[in-house]
Parts: sequence; C-alpha cells; structure tokens
Amino acid sequence: MKKIWAGILIIIIIFVVFLIFYNKEDVNKVCIGDNCFVVEVVDDDEKRQKGLMFREELDENTGMLFIFENEGVYPFWMKNTLIPLDMLWMDSSGKIVDIKEADPCESDPCEVIYHSGSAKYVLEINKGLSATLEIEIGEIAESKLI
Repeated sequence: MKKIWAGILIIIIIFVVFLIFYNKEDVNKVCIGDNCFVVEVVDDDEKRQKGLMFREELDENTGMLFIFENEGVYPFWMKNTLIPLDMLWMDSSGKIVDIKEADPCESDPCEVIYHSGSAKYVLEINKGLSATLEIEIGEIAESKLI
C-alpha cells in the first residue's frame, strides 16, 4: 500500500514540476499587432513542398509559417490545398511586404502566386482573415521565430 501512495506522490510531484516549468510562450506563435496565430513551422524543402496540402481545415487563430534561409522571391501555388488562404510575405525584419488571397486550385496546372518585395517568411492563415483583422502591408510581425 505504501508503494502505491509513493507512486501517486511521485506522479503528483512530476506533474507540479511540469506545470511550474511549462511556459506558454514556448508555443510557436506569430503576432501582428494584437492578433496572434499559433503556427506550424515549415523550415525545410520537404515540409515546404507539402505545406497545407490535403488538410480540410485550419483553426481560426492558427497558421503555417514558412521560413526560408535567405530573403528572396518565393512564389506559392495551391496544388492539392483544400483550404482558401491568405498568404502574408514578410522580410527578414518581420515587415509584411505583400498579402494575397488564394483559393484552392481547380485547374491543371495551378496558378502560381507571386509577391512583390523580397521575403524571408510566409504566413498562411484562413482566407479573408487579414482583411477582417485589418492586417496591412507594412505592419511588423513579431515572433521568436522571426
């Protein structure tokens, strides 16, 4: 019986220690003004090629952050992407250089979506959310990831 109570006590201690050291700031997020998005980070070629393909939904305050090694021109397309999206291109300082709305591709080949300005990051969120939240070109995205 003492072993059971000792085991329960150890589990409780581990749980309490976890709660003390767990920091919600460790969640990958990107904030633009008062609007924050929990993001999935995409930082290698394999992940970039897949992106949000075949996913059927994206929660309102979530997104996907594409991180490139250098600033440059990074066009996107919506092949096999089922969710209409806003794409926000940002330079190395997090400044939004372009915003485009994109619908799922229904033709072959899919349209390539180009941006203006040099970018290092691309944030994908649900279509129309940038307009609804009044996110504009020139605003600065803040994140430990940028």
